This record gives sequence, structure tokens and C-alpha cells, in this order.
Amino acid sequence: MKKVLIVLLSLMAAATTEAQSFAFGLKGGLTIGVQQWNAFERDPLFSYHGIAYIESLEATNAFSVFAQLGYHVKGSAIRNRNFIDRFTGEPFRLPVQKFLFNNLSLVLGGKQKFSTAGDGRFYYLFGIRGDYNLSNNLDEYKTLNEASNTLVFPVPELVQKWTYGVTVGGGLELPFSELVGGLVEFTVNPDFAAQYKQPTIPNVYDPFRGTTRTIQEKIIRNITFELTVGLRFLRIVEYVD
Repeated sequence: MKKVLIVLLSLMAAATTEAQSFAFGLKGGLTIGVQQWNAFERDPLFSYHGIAYIESLEATNAFSVFAQLGYHVKGSAIRNRNFIDRFTGEPFRLPVQKFLFNNLSLVLGGKQKFSTAGDGRFYYLFGIRGDYNLSNNLDEYKTLNEASNTLVFPVPELVQKWTYGVTVGGGLELPFSELVGGLVEFTVNPDFAAQYKQPTIPNVYDPFRGTTRTIQEKIIRNITFELTVGLRFLRIVEYVD
């Protein structure tokens, strides 16, 4: 994975150096995070992301390579779930529970662009992505895990710091002036590597039944859907004979 990122980054640097002109900017927006816990899908998490990016700028503006670095809040939620109190037998509903993974994401890839009837350009993109987990909120569920002694919820010690995946999507670039423009973009970002790995744990005491049990393996992967708006600035170099 690291070798792929190095190759793509080298291609990006070579293309930008050769063309001289390039585009850069900031973008951000809404993130919808989804996770599966051992094939059990959680409820969506509504969060946000912010990204700084740079891309090559060719004379035809038909294709570019890009690099972007962003902060993304990924994860999932549990809402509108009824539980049974083991002591009273009465049903109750917990408040919304959010499982947050605050990740730094580096994406390297390419964009294919198409002319529109106006000055804008539609595009689709594909990129290879690497993530680093900066922090999470799993400590909030420590008391619940200790009370049940079952590791119902993930624990911070088993969070995987490094993950990787791809980013695919498309969007529209709109020029505001010669050197300034905007963009609207939608991407899907599945992870191939697990964000959380909990091995099978045998012989765990169950305080409610007074017996031992086996806690099953728990694997959690991220996928996000991101709606993004941003600003685009051009640095154009013109050669004069």
C-alpha cells in the first residue's frame, strides 16, 4: 500500500512540475458514515469533513492527477433501539449512541473531465486512500462494557490506527472568474482494511447468568458517503518567447 502511494505521489509531482500550472483549494461538507459489525449494520452517522487539495492543470483541462489531505469524522450510530432491563424486565430506550473515528485521510488519484454546455466541467474521479486514526470516543462506553463484562461496544485499545481503501465519485467544476472557481462533488469511500479488530475471547464470566461464555470476534469497517462543496484557485504559468 505504501509503495502504491509513493508511486502515485511521484506521478503527481512529475505532472505538476512539467505542467507548471496547477489548481488548489479547500472543500468540505456532509459525511454519512456507515459501519457493519460482523454483518450487523449500524444506523448512519451524520458528520462532516474538510479537505485541502492540489491538482495538475493541463492546457486542455481534460485530465488531472490530484492529491488531497482531509479530516473526516467516520463511524456509525445506534438510535431508536429498545432494550430490556435484566433486573426489572421492563423495556427502555437508550439515547442516540455515536461511535466516532476521527481520521486524517490522504487520497492520490486522477480526474477525467468533460465539457458542458456552459463553462463548467463535469468529472469523475478515482483515488487510492490511506487513513490514520487521530482519536475516537470509545472511552464513553467503558462503563457499559464493564457492567456487562461482554464487550458489547468497541474498546479504544483495539482500534486499528492505519486503514486504507478507495475514493470514487464525480462532480462539477464551475468557474467564477479566470483564476477562481467552485466545485460540487459526491464521493463514496469504502475501506478495505478494518478500523477495529477484536479477536475471539473464550471463558469470559457472565455476571447475569453466573457462567462463562465466549465473546465472538468483532470486525468493523468504514464506508462513507460525502457531499462536498469547495473553492478552486488556479495558478497559471504562461511562457513568453
